[in-house]
Amino acid sequence: MHRVAAVIVPPVLSFDVSIPLMVFNSVPDYDVRVCTARPGPVPTVGGPDIVVTDGLDTVQDADTVIAVGSGGEPAPPEVLDTLRKAADSGARIASLCTGAFVLAQAGLLDGRRATTHWGLAGDLATRFPSIDVQPNLLFVEDGGIFTSAGAAAAIDLCLHLVRIDYGAAVANTAARLAVVPPVRPGGQAQFIETPLPPERGTSLAPTRAWALAHLDRPLTLAELAGQAKTSVRTLTRRFHAETGLSPLQWLLHRRIDRARELLETTELPMDQVADKSGLGSADSLRKHMVGRVGLTPRAYRASFTRVPTGTSPEPGNMTSLR
Repeated sequence: MHRVAAVIVPPVLSFDVSIPLMVFNSVPDYDVRVCTARPGPVPTVGGPDIVVTDGLDTVQDADTVIAVGSGGEPAPPEVLDTLRKAADSGARIASLCTGAFVLAQAGLLDGRRATTHWGLAGDLATRFPSIDVQPNLLFVEDGGIFTSAGAAAAIDLCLHLVRIDYGAAVANTAARLAVVPPVRPGGQAQFIETPLPPERGTSLAPTRAWALAHLDRPLTLAELAGQAKTSVRTLTRRFHAETGLSPLQWLLHRRIDRARELLETTELPMDQVADKSGLGSADSLRKHMVGRVGLTPRAYRASFTRVPTGTSPEPGNMTSLR
């Protein structure tokens, strides 16, 4: 039996506690235990307490030790000491979501690549500058230590560990039981919204509105300047002052936003998505989508399709771009 010890560090989400139980218990060759520094009722974030009966001595015989929870708060010293001893003894160490902060406090991530929920990645990097924080990735392995992003990414990591231990067929069975995709590679990007900088002026608002209405065309700086009735140099200066971006950078962001909405809400072929968003070709669309969200257009559409098959709303109805 492969013994898994999930070390619960409050505050914790009850969902995070359930993930290793759900995934590993679906495979007969795992023995999964949940433990904590102080057995008894453990508070959860926004939910009822959960009762954990096992203490940290459970970790002593574990083959895999997973830190779960903390919310970025300081972990009990005895938890940190237990994790260090487990790592020294050769156990595989992992964390789910903010459990990365626990591993960081134990010094187990020093000099390593790691990730956590994107909303706390900046905090992890600031508090632990020796860690190479990867804020965009679903999960990361470095030197036998595994960290994952939040929520569903924790499921991805647990399935990855099953795949390492018992192969793809067993991991795929576990994924089907959990009703999740069998494989989302760790290098896939977290689905992070990357909004444009806030606009600080309105004098070029009519020009930007005109550009949005003509994203399917190759727009030049001269055309934009003509619409604004100003010089290219003045346009560039004022554009940056109002949006924080150059005109061409702003256009590229908006074209990618248009392409994402077309991928989500239509069944248009990739070359037509590229054409209607002004990105030119399917190859260019792929390049910019991978660079922006870490997914190919086809994979993005598979993840985010919002309309039934056969429905193709007109781009003119896409009010979120306005």
